[in-house]
Amino acid sequence: MRSAESAPGAAAVWDIATPSRPVLLPGVSMAGFRARTADPVDLSVVPYPAVTVAVDLGGGPLAVEDGGGRHEGSVVVGLAPSGVHGRGRGIECMQLRLSPLVAHAALGGSAELDGTVVPLRDLWGREAERTQERLRLAGSWPERFAIAEATLARRVEAGPRVDPEVAFAWGQLVAHRGAVRVERLAAEAGWSRKRLWSRFRSQIGLNPKRAAQLVRFDDAAHRLATGCSAAQVAAEAGYADQSHLHRDVRAFAGVTPTAVAAAPWLAVDGTAWAAPAYLTKA
Repeated sequence: MRSAESAPGAAAVWDIATPSRPVLLPGVSMAGFRARTADPVDLSVVPYPAVTVAVDLGGGPLAVEDGGGRHEGSVVVGLAPSGVHGRGRGIECMQLRLSPLVAHAALGGSAELDGTVVPLRDLWGREAERTQERLRLAGSWPERFAIAEATLARRVEAGPRVDPEVAFAWGQLVAHRGAVRVERLAAEAGWSRKRLWSRFRSQIGLNPKRAAQLVRFDDAAHRLATGCSAAQVAAEAGYADQSHLHRDVRAFAGVTPTAVAAAPWLAVDGTAWAAPAYLTKA
C-alpha cells in the first residue's frame, strides 16, 4: 500500500515503522503503518515487482477496491495491479512485500495474483485469522515483525517451489533491471521460449515480457525519486526515449514521471528516501 498524499502530507498522516535489522528471509520486506489522523485516508496501489500482503491490525477497517469488487480486512495484491484503491479511517496495518519466488511458496502457489486483489483468508484459510490476531495482540512492532517473519519462513519451507529455470529467469530480470530478452533467458535456462513463457506465467503471475517491463518501471521510479531527470532516467533505464518512459510510467502508475518523482508511496524505501523524518526503525 502506498499513500496517495504528497510527501509532506504523508508525514502528517502516517507513523511508519520498519525492522531495525534486515529480514532474514530473502525476498521479503516489511513495514508497519499507523494513521495519525481519525479522518478518512485514501490510498492508491502502485505496481511494484513484489506481491503485497496488507494485514489489517485494527483501528478502522481497511477497505480495498478493484475491478472485482470491495474487500475488507487483510488482502493480497498481485503483481502489476491496475485501478486498485483503498480507503479507511484510523488505519493500522502491516505491509509485507514478497518477491514472486517467495510468494509462490508462502501463498500456496496461487496463479491468480496477476494484479488482482484476494482476501488473505482465501489463501491461508484459518491461519490468516490466527496470524492477524497474534499480530494485533503483539505489544510492539519488533514483536510483530518477528511473528510475521516466522510465519512466512514456516510457510515458505512447507510450500511449493518454483522451477529452478523460472527462478533463474526472474533473477536475471531483476539483475539486469528488465533489460534482457526472453529468448536469451530461455536459451540460458535450457528451455524453449514457449515452455519458459508458460511456466513463468503460471508460477510468477506475469509473462516474462510483462515482468521485465514491471522491473524496468520500478527501476525508473526509484531513479526519478532520487532526483534524476526524466531524460537521464530514460537513457539509463533502457527506454528508447523520454516519450517511451512517459508512456510506460503512465501505463503502470497512471501519473506522469514528474508526479512519480515526488510520490510518497516510496516513503519506506531506503533507495528513494534514506532517512525520511517520518520513518522509524522498530
